[in-house]
Amino acid sequence: MNTPPAGIETLDFSYEGRHPVGPFAPVLVGVVGSGHLEVLLEPAEPPACRVQVETSAHGFRPIWQAVMDDFHARHGLAGVRVSIHDMGATPAVVSLRLDQAVAELSAGGRP
Repeated sequence: MNTPPAGIETLDFSYEGRHPVGPFAPVLVGVVGSGHLEVLLEPAEPPACRVQVETSAHGFRPIWQAVMDDFHARHGLAGVRVSIHDMGATPAVVSLRLDQAVAELSAGGRP
């Protein structure tokens, strides 16, 4: 029997953004817990959109890459740092939380 790796896996992604966000207050959505995740958006230097994922589920980098590529293709944020703290959420939940964070950002007068 294989023993799963202990601890948290950290994944980093970086994109060249197309839509500068400008100054904004940090946005936090979601709750970390069993099967959930939180997403934090913070201002960063444009044109980059940097993403850091901390996840309890090891070995899913290709899936995270696909979810983040899709997010960036749809939103193309520039000047944003995205931090994701995951406790085993499904890709659909990750996409939902990311879209929710962008909606909160938009409600504050941004993209």
